[in-house]
Amino acid sequence: MSCSTSKVITDYDDKADFSSFKTYAFYKDVGKGLNELDVRRVTSIMNTELNKLGIQKSENPDFFINIISNTTEATNNNTIGIGVGSGGRNGGFGISGGIPIGGKKLNEEFIVEFVAATNNTLFWEAVLNSTINENRKPEEKEFHFQEIIKIILEKYPPKQK
Repeated sequence: MSCSTSKVITDYDDKADFSSFKTYAFYKDVGKGLNELDVRRVTSIMNTELNKLGIQKSENPDFFINIISNTTEATNNNTIGIGVGSGGRNGGFGISGGIPIGGKKLNEEFIVEFVAATNNTLFWEAVLNSTINENRKPEEKEFHFQEIIKIILEKYPPKQK
């Protein structure tokens, strides 16, 4: 598996009428922190998942979507220890170290923002943190984005009280 996901944290404007948001478009600079290929993957998956919710892409949208990905190096606790030592009658010398196993891991913070087109106001936001492998194949990236976008959009629209 190329990632491990955690809970989605959402925030929203409790005065927003979510039933009025039926059409969307992506911001022109969508995908900060993603390469061009990943932006295409993410927007394509987002289109598919939003269509399942009955929300359609439009040239004159009710809201805009912004997506941000922030990655930082994760602490890798999986290491193999290596030690070298020598001892003498009155002295000693030692070297030790660890070699990471399983490849370099990254912490990914994936943010989806929905912004009302009429007044440019954020009305819904979701943040999902996961740990991913740095070197992933394209199909692993595709699967990862499908998985996290589906999990994120399960929280939309929010269950208002």
